[in-house]
Amino acid sequence: MHADLIWRSALELRDLVRKKDVSPVEVTETVLARLEAADPVLNAFCLVAADTARAAAREAEIAVVKGEPLGPLHGVPVSVKDVLATRGLATTGGSRLFADHVPDEDAIPVARAKAAGAVLLGKTTTSEFGHKAVTESPLFGVTRNPWDPALTPGGSSGGAAAAVASGIGPLALGSDGGGSVRIPAAFCGVYGLKPSFGRVPHAGGFPGWAHVSHVGPLARTVRDAAVLLDVLAGADDRDRRSLPREAGSYLEACDGDVRGLHVAWTPDLGYARVDPRVRAVCESAAVEFETLGCHVEVVSPGWENPEEIFGTLIAAQFHAAWSERLAEDEALMDPTLVKFIRRGAAVTAPDYVRALERVDGYWSEVRAFLERFDLLLMPTVAVPPFAAGAPAPREIGGERVSVLGWMPFTYPFNLTGQPAASVPAGFTDDGLPVGLQIVGRRHADGTVLAASAAFEAVRPWGDRRPSF
Repeated sequence: MHADLIWRSALELRDLVRKKDVSPVEVTETVLARLEAADPVLNAFCLVAADTARAAAREAEIAVVKGEPLGPLHGVPVSVKDVLATRGLATTGGSRLFADHVPDEDAIPVARAKAAGAVLLGKTTTSEFGHKAVTESPLFGVTRNPWDPALTPGGSSGGAAAAVASGIGPLALGSDGGGSVRIPAAFCGVYGLKPSFGRVPHAGGFPGWAHVSHVGPLARTVRDAAVLLDVLAGADDRDRRSLPREAGSYLEACDGDVRGLHVAWTPDLGYARVDPRVRAVCESAAVEFETLGCHVEVVSPGWENPEEIFGTLIAAQFHAAWSERLAEDEALMDPTLVKFIRRGAAVTAPDYVRALERVDGYWSEVRAFLERFDLLLMPTVAVPPFAAGAPAPREIGGERVSVLGWMPFTYPFNLTGQPAASVPAGFTDDGLPVGLQIVGRRHADGTVLAASAAFEAVRPWGDRRPSF
């Protein structure tokens, strides 16, 4: 059973532990051994908390033996992206400026996962403060894709996705300010969920992502992500934007009937450039929703491209947060981060306010469109995984694209706050994963999970694993 344990789902591991078929110590040791073997290739972890994990596993084992009440993630290994505070463990944000930063408290999602019995493996890599959607930083270097280590896993939760995809724990906590859960999920062939804004409370942390940041799960199965969301969701007054807990469970929502749902499919949102390989895989996946009993319609929403709005807001926030550090610390920072901070210097207060007003206008267009549809489908990313450590593509299908032109489908739904997930849709002819994004109406996390689980049932992806 030892080798098989790394590919078991979180729910399977939890049930094996409860039935005493396997001990939390055995699970943890097996996953730590996998980490030790795989991470020199991937660089998915910036901190391995082996001693802490072993101590937590021993405590979990004692609780099982004593017959104590067990949490929904009891004995399940979980990793945490290095932008989320972990008590007693370094939280650097991938930045040399915080290389020695050790928080006194856990972030709310981390505390909830631990209270549910999860065993914290360590911290996963990110770009510096998550400022770009690939995973590389001056502090920890380049993270690589388990399907092909020459390629990027995406970002900025790239370490989290690479870990889950390669069998280093069935669950990971990531964050998503413009696609940072969904992009690496697509590039690594796993499931990534950006819950509704406020669904998972998160206070503090590194600045620069106000109004758009979501904490969400990465997992190899939809139901594993759902059980983690059950643990994470619910209001906390430390985050005044957090949403009250909904009735029922997200795990139960995965069994919801999707027959009769009205589903819109757009290959390009009406303005994006998409690699033909990605488009072909995603079109095939979208057609599958017809077999699930959904009414699928091809659409071109006609919305404006909100890239300028998004860039204005985030650049201004990064400038406000970090510009004072440039004089002394610029040499320590990622050059792309420095450039982004400096871009924010040109944003005036009226520019910023107008951008916020344009977000409201954009939401009005999206909301009106979704009065007709329960779900909106599109590619998660416009291109397959590209070279690790290299700039993102500026040309798709022979046409020049903007800076964010390779990832046009994710950040719009950070602006609107809707739930959105990336499901593994299939592979290109050369064996690279492609993700399909499923976007729901406002606060309809359960519908997104039900659709994701229904798709997983007819297009299962769990048996195909990277063999790096």
